[in-house]
Amino acid sequence: MSMAFSPFLLPNFSPLSTASAKHIDSSSYPSSLPSFSFLQLYKTNSNKTEFPVPKVASIPYQPINVDYLEEEFSGHGVIFKGIGDSCVAKMELENGSKAIMMLPSGLITSYKASMWHGGTVELLQASVSESEEKNEGAAAAAGVAIQGGVSLAFDCVSEDEQVSWSPTNWALHDIRGNPQQEIQVQLISTDSEDKVEIKYVITLKEDVLVSELVVSNSKSSSLQLTGSILSHLTVSSPDATYAVGLERSDFFSRLPILSSFGIIPPDFGLKNESQISKLWQQMAQKAFMPVWGPKTQNDDGNEAERNQRENEEEMEGEEDDNYKHLRDQMSRIYTSAPTDFTIIDRGRRNSVIVGRDGFDELYMFSPGSSHEDYGKYSYICVGQSAVLKPVIVGPNESWRGGQRLYNPNL
Repeated sequence: MSMAFSPFLLPNFSPLSTASAKHIDSSSYPSSLPSFSFLQLYKTNSNKTEFPVPKVASIPYQPINVDYLEEEFSGHGVIFKGIGDSCVAKMELENGSKAIMMLPSGLITSYKASMWHGGTVELLQASVSESEEKNEGAAAAAGVAIQGGVSLAFDCVSEDEQVSWSPTNWALHDIRGNPQQEIQVQLISTDSEDKVEIKYVITLKEDVLVSELVVSNSKSSSLQLTGSILSHLTVSSPDATYAVGLERSDFFSRLPILSSFGIIPPDFGLKNESQISKLWQQMAQKAFMPVWGPKTQNDDGNEAERNQRENEEEMEGEEDDNYKHLRDQMSRIYTSAPTDFTIIDRGRRNSVIVGRDGFDELYMFSPGSSHEDYGKYSYICVGQSAVLKPVIVGPNESWRGGQRLYNPNL
């Protein structure tokens, strides 16, 4: 498989002028990338049920020319540091707010927000573990795998099915702003035919971190975008964490959204293996087979029918708590949530206002408070998503959507 890379990522690239370097022809971006489905069926056998662990295939990423990036984009408040074949981009404002992003994966691993007392507090949860393969995932660096933070998990499928693609490899397109007010980093990724372009814009302001997608479809057929922006918000414990403002929002309980960067406990939802096998089978049927076959007349069929109805009742509902305790395990998609709501961590006496633009759905996942290892599972995952209702981008049209993590503690 031949692959083309942005000149920003070539180790021996001769610098262009500033004007030309910031508007690279789309043919210089990756031509073929691995794709994974953001919602994958579980794997089952006679003994156990387990989550699939999606892996990004080993990709021969070219080493990033860090010296060139430093020279080309200096003066905007961004510092680049090479780690193996990857690169870390550190953004910092004069008021102390900081964010760290990895290239070429686009994973945001840290957001330290300034507080009223003059210090900063980390708002994102990231997990670092030894990688099975040095280049196993897009965020693998120096033999370690990084999960959590803020990441994208999207699939793009065209109406004529000629495009089926997941943006996982991002090229640096532009950096704007200054450390006094705001810093904006623009990444770009295109499909193999250069017909679909996704621009990923990360903006760090004094009191907010914005992650925004701009999807441009130059094909003659419509494009379907499915997936979510996933944000792992670090908390003292889910037992001390509450979601404020979701009362009367309709929701569906769904399988967790799986991605290379998501953190999901291996025993999520487990009570016993037989229960889990039935539960995940029913939930997966509900998720992927909305039209049911003819009813059976035997006793086993009647029992399955009753179990199905009971499970459906558990899966769909309306939020009745405006101060929802997140100590229990949960995986939900809210379909009528307000555009802004608040996550409060009473343990750290901290809060984050989560906002969305363009997306109709809110994804929320809690690993629950039953884990001994709170270091890894002390987080709440929120996402602005298009799972139940994909985003449709018409021919020669564009769509914009994003997420805001607002810090009200200044």
